[in-house]
Amino acid sequence: MKPLLSIVIIAYNEETNAALLIRQILNLLNDTDFEVVFVDDGSTDNTLAEVREIADSRLQIIEFKRNFGQSAALSAGIEYARGAFIVTMDADLQNDPADILPMLEKIQQGNHDLVAGIRKNRKDGFFLRRLPSLMANAIIRRSTGIRIRDYGCTLKIFRSELAQNLSIYGELHRFIPVLASLEGASISQMEVQHHARIHGKSKYGLNRSFKVISDLLLLLFFRKYMNRPMHLFGLIGLLLFAGGAAIELYLFIIKLMGADIWGKPVMILGVILLILGIQFITIGIIAEMLMRTYYESQNKKPYKIRNISRGKDQD
Repeated sequence: MKPLLSIVIIAYNEETNAALLIRQILNLLNDTDFEVVFVDDGSTDNTLAEVREIADSRLQIIEFKRNFGQSAALSAGIEYARGAFIVTMDADLQNDPADILPMLEKIQQGNHDLVAGIRKNRKDGFFLRRLPSLMANAIIRRSTGIRIRDYGCTLKIFRSELAQNLSIYGELHRFIPVLASLEGASISQMEVQHHARIHGKSKYGLNRSFKVISDLLLLLFFRKYMNRPMHLFGLIGLLLFAGGAAIELYLFIIKLMGADIWGKPVMILGVILLILGIQFITIGIIAEMLMRTYYESQNKKPYKIRNISRGKDQD
């Protein structure tokens, strides 16, 4: 029988935190129908040994052969989760398991597909953690139009049908609300507690800011041009081709008037623009063919239906 709630915990070298977190969850949710799906992302310390010591029938352990990253760990945990609702959280004890039941109540009562946590009074360093996070959140909100206050909070709860349909590849775990929006999900937010890290070292750093930018570009493409890539590449290609054609036409006219155009840099620029224009148009055509293959080979639809209803028959 499927449990009501699956709690997906991802960990990498959290031997002093992971087992303690699981104990807290087992105590807090003792009267709830739940399971814990623990994903060890290739830890090289004693994280797995500590967790196995407290394992019972409610705990499922997924062990990676090596470190594949947070997105892969989340994807695996969600895949093996069996609950009607799925909670995701880190194993570093900064998320508070006491917030799980209020989030469950909110998603059930509000008929939402996803409830995202907002870290209240965040207990991280300002310059290395909070400031870059604030800037990244502002950029993502402005670029995507999805008004989530805290994209970096791992503590979230999903309906399983939404979570199972999310394609979390690469480093896209930061953009789960955007991916959910692409699926047509109803998204809500609520404040959750946040604790300072006591044991172990943080796995986050400023280097992740550069990954955020590249992932954001990918998500913007998915959000605006996933179903119509030709509208992006074709438009760029036409503009480049038109610019190159205009330059070459101008040179052709002045050549007829007797001007010497040989060796002019603008002539080379025109040729380059023509070639680039043709290439972008070709990329657009290939991308359109790939999208058609993507949908038709998997019997996918380019739309999402929330509900279908039929009116009552009239007497």
